[in-house]
Amino acid sequence: MPSPRTPLPAPLPRSPRGRRRRIGGPLAAALALLAAVAGSGATAVPAAAAPAAADAARTAAGLREVMFVGNNWDGTADVIESRGEFRRIGRVDVIPDREERMREIRLDPIKLAFFLGVRNGPGEGHDQFVDDMYATPDGSAMVVSRPSFADVVSVDLRTGRINWRFPVAGYRSDHMAVSPDGTRVAVSASTANTVHVLDVVTGRQLGSFKTGDKPHENVFTSDGLLWNMSIGEVTTALDAPWLDWTKGDRKITVVDATTFKTVRVIDMRQRLDAFGRGDLSDAVRPLVFTPDEKKVYFQVSFFNGFLEYDVATDRITRLKALPGNPATDPDRTTWVNDSRHHGLSMSPDGTRLCVAGTMDDYTTVVDRETLAQGPLVETSKPYWATVSGDGRSCVVSESGADRVSAIDFATGERVASVEVGDHPQRVRLAHVPADWTGPTAG
Repeated sequence: MPSPRTPLPAPLPRSPRGRRRRIGGPLAAALALLAAVAGSGATAVPAAAAPAAADAARTAAGLREVMFVGNNWDGTADVIESRGEFRRIGRVDVIPDREERMREIRLDPIKLAFFLGVRNGPGEGHDQFVDDMYATPDGSAMVVSRPSFADVVSVDLRTGRINWRFPVAGYRSDHMAVSPDGTRVAVSASTANTVHVLDVVTGRQLGSFKTGDKPHENVFTSDGLLWNMSIGEVTTALDAPWLDWTKGDRKITVVDATTFKTVRVIDMRQRLDAFGRGDLSDAVRPLVFTPDEKKVYFQVSFFNGFLEYDVATDRITRLKALPGNPATDPDRTTWVNDSRHHGLSMSPDGTRLCVAGTMDDYTTVVDRETLAQGPLVETSKPYWATVSGDGRSCVVSESGADRVSAIDFATGERVASVEVGDHPQRVRLAHVPADWTGPTAG
């Protein structure tokens, strides 16, 4: 058994800013040409009306709207403005208990094996210290899933101390989702094929349910349901299309968000085959609902584009293939965790989709009615897409450049960028105390 002092193999050093895979010169020109050939099809989109009543209530409660940015390899979360210039307000250390957790891992050979597996698999040679994060309704704490530590913690935003910790089943935590009222958080325990639902204030488990292999994204809907997408094995090198069967049981599990009983299972393999695209993977990556929740737009492993799914008729209705970057390595085993495009958001009025072209190093806005795409905006390994507080912009994390950029929904152009920590991934809207600038010792 390893000693508590046994050193672990060191993770890869933090990449100096500017040393990561970037695009420019001939590649930038190639992307510009692709955009010109495809045509933008962009028209102006009015900004969505802000939820004035909710904002007024939070302002009265002394809260400020912000965005949390999870810096996965740093173990920090940056707090930035949710609109305008998106300036950084403060930073939170989400692994203040790192030494304690590492002692536990060194003393348990199985935990150690999985810890190193996360580092050398989905972590790309780095430890994964923050995947997802949300604020508690009162803005006092940040709830964070930490893949390498296989847990969820609540970090006090004033003191930086941990309020509670919930170890997930198995050996890795992943994507989360917060309920519409902000009181519950669902977290995927990816190696246990389980989703836990926790009270965000106390960390008490309210329930759990089983999923397909490697549960990934979770989404609460307004009809009292919770959707989970399982993506199967994404770290193997068995990426050839004819080896797709080795990736495991991939499906969408829909449960009652109160009882956690399964109400529906959607096997996209059957729907893709019926649509005539049996060549595509059925591993559903990020997805987004229309405002009326009648349609779903989703990405799948290895595909540069997205599909449209009609909830009522239970069938795929349209597909949008987006340009491939000429510089993208065609070897699918080089694509991070089977991703090609990973990140999708929708303007609040439902007229525009924002697509993060992860392995193709661009972000683009697509008209939802015509599926015409806008400019291909150079972004370095964009890993996630969400919507700004005012609804005007798509906000993407550029994990290859350690920054967050805002892309205007109306024009499809970049309007702001801000530097953040090492390898930003998830970006979430949140609220913090109005006078907050960062944790203070105490």
